[in-house]
Amino acid sequence: MNRYKVVKQLGDGTYGNVWKAINRQTNEVVAIKKMKRKFFSWEECMALREVRSLRKLSHPSVVKLKEVIRENDELFFVFEYLVRGRRGTRAQHRAHAAGWGCGHWQ
Repeated sequence: MNRYKVVKQLGDGTYGNVWKAINRQTNEVVAIKKMKRKFFSWEECMALREVRSLRKLSHPSVVKLKEVIRENDELFFVFEYLVRGRRGTRAQHRAHAAGWGCGHWQ
């Protein structure tokens, strides 16, 4: 995790904490989710439903999982960082450009 410099905490949930970070080599801003429980094998990490689902998904309205890191029995998910501005999120802009609707689930 030395590749990333943590900037600030974005959220705290039941299963993990999410941090805004910067890749020290590329200066890319990312969101890193650190899972709260320990993971003692790589197989255990890859068996998580969240990992299996996000590895398969490729949709403009779904945040992209860039990397999964297991270090010292701790698990980190590195996601693209989405900035919410006056015109919505980057994911919404990508969805619009791709021709996908961004309506609400009913």
